[in-house]
Amino acid sequence: MNPSIDGYAKLDHLFINGQWVTGQSHSSNTDTDPFNDQILATIAHADLAQLDAAYAAAAKAQQIWSQSLPQERVGLLSRVAQILETRSEEIVDWIIRESGSTRLKASIELMSAKGIVLEAASFPSRMQGELLASSFPGQSSRVYREPLGVIGIISPWNFPFHLSMRSIAPALATGNTVVLKPASDTPISGGTLLAAIFEEAGAPAGVINVVVGSGSEMGDAMVEHAVPQMISFTGSTPVGQGIGKLATGGKHLKRVALELGGNAPIVVLDDADIEDAAAGAVAGRFLHQGQICMSTNRAIVDAKVYETFVAAVEQRVKALKYGDPMQIDTVIGPIINAKQRAGVEAKINQALQDGARLVVGGTAQGNVLPPHVLADVNPEWAIAKEETFGPVLPIIKARDEAHALELANATEFGLSSSVYTQNLERGVRFARGIHAGMTHVNNMSVGDQPNAPFGGERNSGLGRFNGRWILEEFTRTHWVTVQEQGKARYPL
Repeated sequence: MNPSIDGYAKLDHLFINGQWVTGQSHSSNTDTDPFNDQILATIAHADLAQLDAAYAAAAKAQQIWSQSLPQERVGLLSRVAQILETRSEEIVDWIIRESGSTRLKASIELMSAKGIVLEAASFPSRMQGELLASSFPGQSSRVYREPLGVIGIISPWNFPFHLSMRSIAPALATGNTVVLKPASDTPISGGTLLAAIFEEAGAPAGVINVVVGSGSEMGDAMVEHAVPQMISFTGSTPVGQGIGKLATGGKHLKRVALELGGNAPIVVLDDADIEDAAAGAVAGRFLHQGQICMSTNRAIVDAKVYETFVAAVEQRVKALKYGDPMQIDTVIGPIINAKQRAGVEAKINQALQDGARLVVGGTAQGNVLPPHVLADVNPEWAIAKEETFGPVLPIIKARDEAHALELANATEFGLSSSVYTQNLERGVRFARGIHAGMTHVNNMSVGDQPNAPFGGERNSGLGRFNGRWILEEFTRTHWVTVQEQGKARYPL
């Protein structure tokens, strides 16, 4: 481990059945800081036998955990929330070093994770059943809400701590147990760090298990395994589609919650407050270097205010500081790895060759790519049609409101979106015309609140996270009838 990072020990191990163990696979993961390539840890991968052990431990623990009293589950989550507070500096430090987050973004991420934990702490008292009217005399008809069992969680690298916690906390609150596989780029801040926090909070052995390994080695086995009743996945659309097929088309059918890619538009109508819209576009695009599924992937601007908007964005973006994410005033840090950075650069170069106007740009310094703004972008170009996980904002001109809505919906995705107008009811009408799971009027496309439904349409995924929506995703209804008086009547 890096000696400059103290606090929790053994974060370079796996966590199975309450024990820190060394991975037994022939392969390992070298965990590096994307800003300076410093090695943070080397973690030996789990082999398939250890994946089996993790699922077996979770299944055994779930039989007891599902019968725990509500106050026991609430107590665990309350202690986790307190640990997030007392260890905030240590957690933020890991998020910065491992995912390239700026200090601002890492702090937002920790705050969001704490919000999820506190919301989940209300779930044990919200797992309400129902008494139905029965069609037969002397019979009571009841509906119970039960935990699913074991939930397999595969989390991403962009918001590793929050997006792992987003599934773990509700799963445990509702009586499930979990096996978590974090992304290879963030095995600690998205995986073993959370195991250490729950261990410190007193989680019983087997309730949370963390295995580290590459998707190519153990991804299919994680999904197809006989034990989990659900797979919760956050990541790219192609991988999510593959997981959906394995989970629903294999030998062991299971539920899925898939939060996938996005191509969020910000739509600026002709009566918008341009300075406000520009501020929303810049924040929505460049937070965490654009590496957010909800990030503003394209700006669609009415022709009447197009050049005014471009100028306002240019002024704001030129003032953004980029570089070392540890510096408090850095707004844009490194892209997660060199391969990802090269892909973003290729898209920018192709758009420039196709005729885009470079408004703001610059040359990468290591994995730090300066913010780019491209105007006069054709909506058919890859930079506009595909999700770009990087600090580049393409701006598209719309003829009018109807054309803007057409452009906003011209995508295979449907996660988040935003629209700016000074006529609020006009904004709501426009928002309801967008085929997306989330739309924000006069606010940026990046928005997540612990009690509001989070999820998308079309190729942006299935299901909803947060609040009562994730409570319903992570539980099942069980209809039970009881012949309380007399005897049942049979048709034969």
